Amino acid sequence: MAPHPLLGEVEGPRFRGKRTRIIGLYASPPDGATVVCADELGPVIPRTFPPGPGWSPDGHRVKAELDYSRGPEKTWVYGGLRVADGQEITMTAPSRNSGFYQQFLQMLEEANPSGDIYVITDDLSSHNSLSTRTWLEAHPRIKHVFIPVGACWLNLQEAWWRIFRKAALAGQTFAGPDEIAQATRLTTTQLNTRARPWIWGRPAPPTRYLRRRYVYCL
Repeated sequence: MAPHPLLGEVEGPRFRGKRTRIIGLYASPPDGATVVCADELGPVIPRTFPPGPGWSPDGHRVKAELDYSRGPEKTWVYGGLRVADGQEITMTAPSRNSGFYQQFLQMLEEANPSGDIYVITDDLSSHNSLSTRTWLEAHPRIKHVFIPVGACWLNLQEAWWRIFRKAALAGQTFAGPDEIAQATRLTTTQLNTRARPWIWGRPAPPTRYLRRRYVYCL
């Protein structure tokens, strides 16, 4: 990466093109366009998930009994984070393939009825297969922006998954895919009620009006 940040459309001499384009979409998206970060979580197997890190009221760490039982069925959770307002769209599926991914893209298109949709995601086989590329030709508003290898931190959906795991999975016991799907819908609705825009970059430090403080002891 270049030593200085990206300013508008100007790129530094040492910037990497793919990363620069993604950061540019976060910082200054095209007029009328919607930027969505998409990813798949899973496979989520029906089982007892350990509780989230924390402390109990008596001052001890939260503990959970070990549970080695696992259900035979797997569930994949598709998620798309709209960066402008923090709204999330999720969908559960029994597997991760081109058909379910196209179904998820259809949900993104219906949730954003106007303007181009830039989908920032991984370059998986189901995302770039012949079937998906053929489907995209009939939906020209959706434009893929694949993140480079080793730069998953560019996908803000990864950070949303961390919030989702703590709210939907931590400390819960699931007997089957239906319960996982129900928890996904409920948690998505709850998180969307308090969603906020996701702003790329570190916030500016607060202004320090008092730089030094002298204390005199008499």
